[in-house]
Formats: sequence, structure tokens, C-alpha cells
Amino acid sequence: MTSEVSQVSLSELPMDNWMSHLPSALWDTPLCHMAIPGSHNTMTYSLDKNDRSPVDFTQPDMLKKLDKYMKPIIRPFVYKWAIAQDSSIREQLDSGVRYCDLRIAHRPNDSSNDLYFYHGVYTTITVEMALEEIREWLDVHPKEVVILSFSHFLGLNQDLHTLLVSTIKSVFGSKLCPKMEYVTLQKLWSQGHQVIVSYEHDIANHQGELWFHIPYWWANKCKAEALIEEFERRKQNGRPGSFFVTGINLTEDLKYICSHPTDSLKDMVMSAYPALLSWVKQQKPGSSTGSLNIIAGDFVTEGWFIPTVIALNENLP
Repeated sequence: MTSEVSQVSLSELPMDNWMSHLPSALWDTPLCHMAIPGSHNTMTYSLDKNDRSPVDFTQPDMLKKLDKYMKPIIRPFVYKWAIAQDSSIREQLDSGVRYCDLRIAHRPNDSSNDLYFYHGVYTTITVEMALEEIREWLDVHPKEVVILSFSHFLGLNQDLHTLLVSTIKSVFGSKLCPKMEYVTLQKLWSQGHQVIVSYEHDIANHQGELWFHIPYWWANKCKAEALIEEFERRKQNGRPGSFFVTGINLTEDLKYICSHPTDSLKDMVMSAYPALLSWVKQQKPGSSTGSLNIIAGDFVTEGWFIPTVIALNENLP
């Protein structure tokens, strides 16, 4: 550990500007070797809760049928388990989130080209509105860098992909960082770049501003102990070479929901957070086997998740 880094308690940095306040010893560290806090299903705070949105068509047929005939009973359950963040994108960025998990959809039977986010149902906020909000935030935080992961595309044809890429370029302009092997804060600051866009589609092969899809380690577990065990197993095989995400988001199954009928995803997450955070505190960023990079979770503005992740950078050599 460098003496300069060790003298600073990184968990006490101003969260809205934590990157710009990092000690200079970290300015030349590749971002893919740093610990970066992220949010899973970032935009779910804006899911349409007025029952106007159809259930997204990745959901089981049984749920779609029940929703059609028993909407007043089914919808409250859908919302309770679909909302993974309850703070706005601006609040998440102010709290220190620097990786956003953006799942993009074109609503069925929509004659417009508007794109939305989805998780169970669709959002009220369009993709363009959200990107404009991120850009406005970056304008007043000129040394902060965000990683935007566009993935899980639903209902987009080639024309809509082309339109989305064009929107990304027009909203962010010169803030977009082109693909490169290693990117550091120093390099980004010197070139005025603030946005790294990863895109889970072949169109990324032909666009210099679109980075390839960032792998997301998802444990698919509903208990903290099982999730931790799964990630410890994966860590033994070594980390990917570039950016990657460890998602400490728990996943409910039907058995869990039925045995906790009055609970919500937030109840499940908050009860597991102490165990998850004590595991996060033991992790190290860097390039070695077993090191982590982006760590994403649900309801990330609650508690100490974000400062805990940022403080891991004190362990960098």
C-alpha cells in the first residue's frame, strides 16, 4: 500500500465527487483494476406502477395469464419483487455509483421508436430522458467517470439498435471514451472523456465508441451465504482481463416468494446486507487472481455499500 493512499480514508471522500478526490497515487491505475460501486437494474425505481405497462414478455406464461385476468392481485407482487433501486439515477450518482446496469426494451405494440428500461414491467422514463439526465450530472461533475452497460435488449430490431447508438453519441458526444486496452483516470481527464459505454450486441464490433459487453458475475442465489460461496469458487479461476462486475444482488425464486408472502425484494436484500458487506470488506481490487473490480448491488443508496466498495482501493499496491 502506498503511503499516500493509506493516509486517506477513502470511505470518507465526498461521494458525489469521489473519483476527483482520490489520491494522485491512484490516477494512473487502470480503472479495470480499481474497486468501483455499481447498481444492478439501475432504472427500476421508475417502473410504471400505474398498471398501464404490460408485463415484459420474458416473464413466464403463467404470470402473463394471471396478470391479464387478476391484475389487481398480481401487480402489487410484481412491483414488490421487480424494483431493485428506489433512488433516482441522479441520487445514485450523487451517492457514488459509477456503473449503471441498463436493460433496454421497445414496448410491444408501440408504434413509436421510444425505448424504455424494464424488469418485470416497463419504465415510465425513456432511455433518452435517462441519458440526458446522466449527461447533465456529468456536466457539473467534470472529473467523474461513469460506466454504462447496455444489455438484455428486448424487442429491438437492427434499426432500433442503430437509433440507440446514434442517441448515445448525440447525447454524450466527446465525453464518450473510445475502446482501448487500459484506461486510467489521468488519461480520461486529459482527454475530457467521462463515459464508457459497454454494449451487448454485435453492433459494438463496428463502433469505436462502444466497448464490448462487460461480464456480470451473477450467482442466482436467494441467500447471502450461498452467493458468497459461489463467488469464492469463481474467484479461484481468476478474474477476466478487463472490466467485470460481481453482482451481490440476491435472486428470489418462487419457493422464496411463497414462503415470504408479505416480504419484498428490499426486505430480502436489507436482511442480507450485513453478511454481504462483511464479505465485500474482505475483497481486494487489482489484477491478481481473486481480485474484484466493479461490485454492483440492489438498493445501493441504503447503508454503507458504496463507501465500503470505494474504501477497497486503499488495498491497491
